[in-house]
Order: sequence, then C-alpha cells, then structure tokens
Amino acid sequence: MTEKEKQQAGELYNANDPELVAERVAAKKLCMEYNQITYNDYQKKERLLDRLVALRGENTWIDPDFYCDYGYNIIIGDNFYANHNCVILDCAEVVFGNDIFIGPNCGFYAAGHPIDFEVRNRGLEYAKPIKVGNNVWFGGNVCVLPGVTIGDNVVIGGGSVVVNDIPSGVVAVGNPCRPIRNIDERDKITIDAETPAEDTSKPENTEPPKPKGTKAVTETPKAEETAKAEKSPKANRTIGIKEVSVKGAVSNSQRLSSEKNEKKKHR
Repeated sequence: MTEKEKQQAGELYNANDPELVAERVAAKKLCMEYNQITYNDYQKKERLLDRLVALRGENTWIDPDFYCDYGYNIIIGDNFYANHNCVILDCAEVVFGNDIFIGPNCGFYAAGHPIDFEVRNRGLEYAKPIKVGNNVWFGGNVCVLPGVTIGDNVVIGGGSVVVNDIPSGVVAVGNPCRPIRNIDERDKITIDAETPAEDTSKPENTEPPKPKGTKAVTETPKAEETAKAEKSPKANRTIGIKEVSVKGAVSNSQRLSSEKNEKKKHR
C-alpha cells in the first residue's frame, strides 16, 4: 500500500511521503491565493473554491484567512458560512451538511498523532473522518477532533473541544464538549408574517359611488350657490324688505303729487 492508501484506510502512514507533500503544497498555494483575492470578488472566490474542495453546494462563503491540508477531502453542503481563520486539516474526509455557521478561529482536525512518542517522532500519523449534520452552529474558537460525528440541529458553544460524538437537537459546550440541554419549543422564535403591501393602484372608474336615491348633480358650483341663496329663508326676508321699501316709496310720491294738485285748484 502507498502512504496515501494507508492514510485513506485510517492506518498509520508517513505524512512526509513525497506524493502527500506535493498535494499539500498545491493546496496551501491555492489557500494563499484565495486569501489574497479582493474581498468582494465573489466570482473569483467561487472559481478558486471549485478548484480546491472536492464538492460544494450553493451559497458557500469562507472569510479569509482559510487553510486546509488537501482540499479534495472536503465536502460542503448548501448555505455554508465560515468566519475568519477557519482551518480544516482534511487528511481524511470532512463532510458538512446544509446550513452551517462557523464562528471565527474554528478548527476541524481529521489528523491525529500517536501518543507513543517513538512512533510519533518517526513522522507517522493517522486520520479519521469528521462528519457534521445539517443546521449546525459552531461558536468561536471551537476545535473538532478526529473521528467526531455531530448530528443535526446542534449548537456547539464557543471555546468547546469536541472529542466525542454529539447527538442531534442539543446545545453542547465545554472541554470536553458535552450536551447540556435539548433544543425545544422554548428556543422557537416567532417571526410575524409580513403585512401585505397596500394596493395603491387606481381603479378604472375613479368616480366615487353614489348613494341609492341620490340624483346626479348637474349644476355648476356658481349655479348651485345661487340656487341655495334663493332657497335660504334669510335671503327671502332680505328681498322682502327691499320690495316693501320700494313699494312704500312709490305710494308716498304719488300721495304728495296729488296733494299739490288739490292746493292749486283752490287758489
């Protein structure tokens, strides 16, 4: 077996094997190139990630700096976000499900070394796969060690060191990381549905509806005011006073003229 075959089989292997060294150098160069890309050059980042990792879904975002060992052992689902200084030592397969949030300074270490220093000093190491389910949030400064499986719907508290498997649906923290409680209904947050936008479009017929039994108004505003004035009791009283005054003035004039004529006759 080659050293790479031993590595993939989970056996002790020599990490200084020329084939493995060359593959790590190629991956590190791509990581350096990725970290130097202009931050908002999204298309270039995506193209480089496609060259680096084995498989990734939609909506992958990894903030620089990012480092990995080989890249071809990393599988990423949809909606993956990793904050700054994420390190994935993918000597074995490292698989992430969908909807993953990773805080800053987190590490996923599939590589391990023997406790026996004599074996370790010979450059021999081993690798065990890491598997992360869906809907998992890692707080900052979390370390996930070789061979760990994390279930779905999990929160790993900041600063935790994950050395054992974590079941689904829990909050887990500590060193070593342990579940401290289940995620249940008390953690649900209700988000009100958006209020439908008001319809500002005008209807085809903009004339307001007429109440039943109401005749259409055909008079102009001026004619309408005149008609109202004629119907007003106050207006009628005023007109009546004027008419009486005029008639009285004519009667007095006729009476004075008749008296003058009578006086002339008696002279």
